Amino acid sequence: MQKKYLLIFVFLFGILDLATAQATNDKSELERERREIQDELKEIQSVYNKVKGQKKQSLGQLNMLNRKITLQEKYITSINKELRYIDDDMYRSNIEISRLQKQLDTLKSQYARTVVYAYKNRSSFDYVNFIFSANNFNDAIRRVSYLKSYRAYREKQVNTIYETKDLIAKRQQEQLGRKQEKSMALQSQNKERVVLTDQRKEKDAVVNGLKSQEKDLQKQISSKKKRDADLKNAIYAIIRREVENAKKEEMARVAAAKKAADDEKARNTASAPSTKPSTNNNTPAATVTVPAKKPSGSYLELNAKDVALGNEFGGNKGKLPWPVDNGYIDIPFGIYIIPGTKIRNDNPGITIATPTAGGSVKAIFDGVVSAIHNYGDAAAIIIRHGKYFTSYSNLSSVNVSKGATVTRGQVIGKVGEGEDGTGGQLDFMILIEANNVNPAPWLRR
Repeated sequence: MQKKYLLIFVFLFGILDLATAQATNDKSELERERREIQDELKEIQSVYNKVKGQKKQSLGQLNMLNRKITLQEKYITSINKELRYIDDDMYRSNIEISRLQKQLDTLKSQYARTVVYAYKNRSSFDYVNFIFSANNFNDAIRRVSYLKSYRAYREKQVNTIYETKDLIAKRQQEQLGRKQEKSMALQSQNKERVVLTDQRKEKDAVVNGLKSQEKDLQKQISSKKKRDADLKNAIYAIIRREVENAKKEEMARVAAAKKAADDEKARNTASAPSTKPSTNNNTPAATVTVPAKKPSGSYLELNAKDVALGNEFGGNKGKLPWPVDNGYIDIPFGIYIIPGTKIRNDNPGITIATPTAGGSVKAIFDGVVSAIHNYGDAAAIIIRHGKYFTSYSNLSSVNVSKGATVTRGQVIGKVGEGEDGTGGQLDFMILIEANNVNPAPWLRR
């Protein structure tokens, strides 16, 4: 029965140790997550400080505040998780202290019994009599050995009692440390909640500012909407042209391959010895291999170079660099509504704002310039990366030419002025053939 209880005891505390190890891993992951949140918050705040003092409120300010609030909420959630981990640690530690205390009480009780027994049999005569009352010499040796073992057992009991006391003191000291850690986490939680409240107030102020600028914003959005439509049509035309050119090249290649095969067949027929036509219909005909007209996939991936480039571009999703320095998303991808207004639009890419106009615009990946599109006082560059395309528009100047090969990070132009005249603005798109996708998840934060 005692063995059964011992096994249950060992099993339960084995589970406790596993839970402790898992909690340690979770805390490490939580600390890593919090560091990443802090880094992004610092980065956003650095950019936000450059536009915070502007007289006009902008969508970029609102989007940055929304992102800050989201990150702040995640940060507070991580603190709440930390508090739960601390509470769990304290609970497990209390269980262990209780177990050790019971173990100490048992050790003291056992030692007390041995002390009482030793006191009652403390006479030297009793020990000598115990040895010499043995039946033979070997039995006497065993009795001497027993007395030594008994003495060692008592010494071990004393040592175990002291070790258990020290372990209890250590666990109690750790509990004090955890309580201090919890107190600091609670203070941090309260501080971050105050920051979150201030951010929400600041967001409300920006929203109110945007409401008062509704007419101006409506003009800006209408102008952007028209420009987006023109640009999309131009880009789609460029991509259709690229696909058509690739299709023609493939058809020409197939025709050339077929003609070569036909010429080879004709030469083989002409050089063959003349024979009477055979009436045997079982004579095998010459086999001519004609390449497939179109592989499964895209006409834009008909050669190994384009396939490799497209695969590499797709494999870098989430790792691609921003096309500008110190940029932030002013208008997000897709349908958006300006809070407090009736303004609504559908953005084909993301609109990136910069503190000032004239900054460098860089290619986010290796590719070839498919086209340079001019509209009004601005320009757009479309770069092909296999079956992927990137578009950089609202450029004040262009540093590359059509057909040029560009590399990742190469400066291709300068950022033009924004619609509201408060800084720079770049409209950026990513397309898979003619399908535009949200660029935000593709860029490295």
